[in-house]
Amino acid sequence: MSNLAFDQQSYNYCALPLAAWACRPDQSRGRLHKEPESQYRTCFQRDRDRIIHSAAFRRLQYKTQVFVYHEGDHYRTRLTHTLEVAQIARTLARALMVNEDLAETVALAHDLGHTPFAHVGEDTLAECMKDVGGYDHNDQSLRVLTLLETRYPEWTGLNLTWETLEGVVKHNGPVTGKHRKKGNGKDLTVTLSWLQKQTDLRLDTHASVEAQIAALADDIAYNNHDVDDGLSAGLFSYKDIEAVPLLAEIKATIRRKYPGLADDKMLAGIVVREVMGAMVRDVLEETNRRLKEINPGGCEDIRSAGKQTVSFSPAMHDKVEQLRAFLYERMYRHYQVNRMRLKVSRIVRDLYEAFIEDYRILPDHWQVRFLEAGGEKDKRIHARIVADYIAGMTDRFAIREHERLFEIHNNLR
Repeated sequence: MSNLAFDQQSYNYCALPLAAWACRPDQSRGRLHKEPESQYRTCFQRDRDRIIHSAAFRRLQYKTQVFVYHEGDHYRTRLTHTLEVAQIARTLARALMVNEDLAETVALAHDLGHTPFAHVGEDTLAECMKDVGGYDHNDQSLRVLTLLETRYPEWTGLNLTWETLEGVVKHNGPVTGKHRKKGNGKDLTVTLSWLQKQTDLRLDTHASVEAQIAALADDIAYNNHDVDDGLSAGLFSYKDIEAVPLLAEIKATIRRKYPGLADDKMLAGIVVREVMGAMVRDVLEETNRRLKEINPGGCEDIRSAGKQTVSFSPAMHDKVEQLRAFLYERMYRHYQVNRMRLKVSRIVRDLYEAFIEDYRILPDHWQVRFLEAGGEKDKRIHARIVADYIAGMTDRFAIREHERLFEIHNNLR
């Protein structure tokens, strides 16, 4: 990749001045495939727009966050979760005077590789794929962005900037040890291994401030909206959340502020809002403290800092871990959720085994891809194409596909 020559009018456009350690569009390392840039949008704005207009992004509307789509209209989906992450990322980025567009772009891209049925679907597919290359939703997000989206005749993927791809790859930290292929501290995951041969993503360094912001925004979003959804679903009560110190502190403050308010649903909404605000404030305070300590002169100083720059304080980190433990016990392992886990795990496994047994029951265009890639000769290619097909499904499509294949009377007259 080489630096692109940006139009002066394009790269100077920014709603606010940027800090020295922000990623600047005029200093981008470019794209995998050279193309002219827009006169009116920065390269990071174009990345964002390409993601929003992708088929994979639209499919997030019917992919599970915790509750399968038919269980209720008001629960978060993978799409609404992604939008909440992007909103928090923009808030943090603006307050820290870094590039809002890049932070939002990484936030919008981070979950594109999720299977139907959330982590249950991923765990099941990973188990199916353990001997044929493995499966990881972060790697699948990269696969969507670089290989699976086919909107341009000149190349596969969306041809995003180096900074966006780096952010997707390293938003959870350097790609070392536990961030590499599960069960193997040496090998890279499938798509990352391919991409690293195309361009050096400097896997042993930290990501940009903007990518780190997207990662923390993800933590803030899901911890809070899972409390909201768990309360709405009746998996635990407004009184039960007093078992979590952070929630209990906020709840006591709200009780003093609104002594006559008895609507638990409204009070719960206030708690979630205030907890989210407390987390955002904590991240800003801790990150500013770390920035003063690092004293970066540019974005490269962030990458080489040797530790995360964007972070919760130690005290807030402990409180967040207590909240996660509560949600794990009272929500993610609730018997109603476990029953749904059993059903959807069976759906994913049945689909995988059926398509592995006979590729000719795949849709026509997937059969063409299978034959062109040499899937008949290589079981790893066969399995990867099946995984791509299943991972791209929405919850409702996976359920219907399972019915079409296994319900004896489906579509029979």
